[in-house]
Amino acid sequence: MSPRARILLTVASLGLALAFIFPLWAVYLQAPQYPEGLGMFIRVNNITGLKPNDLESINNLNHYIGMKRIEPSSIPELRIMPWILASLMALGLVAAAAGRRWLARAWVAAFALVSLVGLADFYKWEYDYGHDLDMENAIIKIPGMNYQPPLIGTRQLLNFRATSLPAAGGIALMVSLGLGMAAVVLDWRRGAALASS
Repeated sequence: MSPRARILLTVASLGLALAFIFPLWAVYLQAPQYPEGLGMFIRVNNITGLKPNDLESINNLNHYIGMKRIEPSSIPELRIMPWILASLMALGLVAAAAGRRWLARAWVAAFALVSLVGLADFYKWEYDYGHDLDMENAIIKIPGMNYQPPLIGTRQLLNFRATSLPAAGGIALMVSLGLGMAAVVLDWRRGAALASS
């Protein structure tokens, strides 16, 4: 690998550390009775409210429509994800230090696969969360209604407007993946140019 590609791969790998500092995802709820809005941050190892009492307020609202409480301690992904990201960071640094093209390509492929699996798992969690309702104990019952928040974007849920977007940590992961891809492409172009000369 060229020195430039190795630097890009190093920066991409170190960029994963930002996911441990900043939230990966944010879900915002807006409604007339909550003028300041409610929200929650999904972090690499926890789910927290946008403001100190937001998560508890969201859980109390969920009770009215039969949704489960959001209990971070019951979500296994929050225990697994830090290990996955730390492993990706270490493997990326090893690939950059070794300077092997196949290691860089394997790292980018593994990172892309982990990202896709993570998004699919998040969608499944949102789906279950919004569809698996306790209608027997729900106070508000609307037949056929589900409360699945969007994966990305905005959706109206009764009088709440739910918006789901990547937060700073999630954006850092996307940038890291992009830098890793750029390192592989840059090195491939350099190899192709050397081969043709």
